[in-house]
Parts: sequence; C-alpha cells; structure tokens
Amino acid sequence: MGDRVDTAELLAVGDACISWLAADVGELERFMALAGYSPQRLRDSVGSRALAEGLVDYFGRHESLLLAMCANSGLDVSRVMRLWHGLNPQS
Repeated sequence: MGDRVDTAELLAVGDACISWLAADVGELERFMALAGYSPQRLRDSVGSRALAEGLVDYFGRHESLLLAMCANSGLDVSRVMRLWHGLNPQS
C-alpha cells in the first residue's frame, strides 16, 4: 500500500486532516475508535506515514467531512482524492 503515493505530500495532507479533526472532538473520537487509536498512541503517531494514510483514507471515505476539511484548510479536494486513490488502487 502506498507505493504510488509521495510521502511528503501524504504527510502534508495528513497534517491538514489531523488539524481539522483536532477542532472537532466528537469527530476525532470517532476516527480514533474506528482506527483503533488510544489518545497516547495518536499523540505518538502524529507525523507518521501510517497515521497520514489512515487519515486520508478516513476523509476519502466520508465525503461531507472531506469537503468541510478541504474548504476550511484551503486544500483542493482532488489533491486528497489523488492520494486516496494512490493508497486504494483497487477502488
């Protein structure tokens, strides 16, 4: 997974995703529960490729969150979706 994805680009988008989630505690808790992160594990994972992959996947599968995050972060939706498709080439 991820051979088709530039790590620097993935980490940059992952940072935008986690920043957006940090402002919405309920949604952050939902992500953590679905991804299996404890608060400490999430803190330890910030800046890692694995967390960035999980975040891009989470937003790529939840269109309303993706659109809100991109609008508030100034990211182009197609940028996130290119990463998502690179991580999920079978989709």
